[in-house]
Amino acid sequence: MTVSTQELLLSRIRDVPDYPKPGVLFKDITPLLADPAAFRALTEELAALCVRHGATKIVGLEARGFILASPVAVHAGIGFIPVRKAGKLPGATLSQAYELEYGTAEIEVHAEDLAAGDRVMVIDDVLATGGTAEASLELIRRAGAEVAGVAVLMELGFLNGRTRLEPALRGAPLDALITL
Repeated sequence: MTVSTQELLLSRIRDVPDYPKPGVLFKDITPLLADPAAFRALTEELAALCVRHGATKIVGLEARGFILASPVAVHAGIGFIPVRKAGKLPGATLSQAYELEYGTAEIEVHAEDLAAGDRVMVIDDVLATGGTAEASLELIRRAGAEVAGVAVLMELGFLNGRTRLEPALRGAPLDALITL
C-alpha cells in the first residue's frame, strides 16, 4: 500500500472521545465509507490481499466487517460469507463461543457455506483484543476450510490482539492496513 493511500484512509477515520463509555477513544469509519475515493481505495487494497493470499471465499465479521467484506468479495470475484452473532442465521449453523473482557459471546456461520478446499480470508474493520477473529478462525477450520489470512483496516496495537491471534493463525498472514 502506498503512503498516500494509507494517509487517505487515516484522514477519513474520525476520533470520537468517550464513546461508547468515558475513557474510550472510538475510531469511527463512517466518514471513510462516505468518501467514494477512500472507500474504493480500501476495497482495492483488501481485494489485492485476498488475491495475493489465494482466497476463494471471504468471511466478514458482524457488523462493520460485512460493510468492508462485501464489496471486496465483488471486486475480487469470490464469495462472501457473513459470520453473525448467535441466533441471527436461519438453518443449520456452526457456532463458536469466545471470551470477552466481561463475559462471553458466540458467533455463527451457516454450516454449508464453507467446505474442504475453500481458502478463506477473514475481513473486519478493527483488530482489538482478537477474540472475535480467533473464534472465526476456529469456525472456518471446523467447517473443513483453510484459513488464507486475516485482513483488517485498523489494528489497535496497544490491545495486543495480534499476540493473542498468532497461535490461532497457524502461520496464516495477518494484514493491518493501519496500525495505531
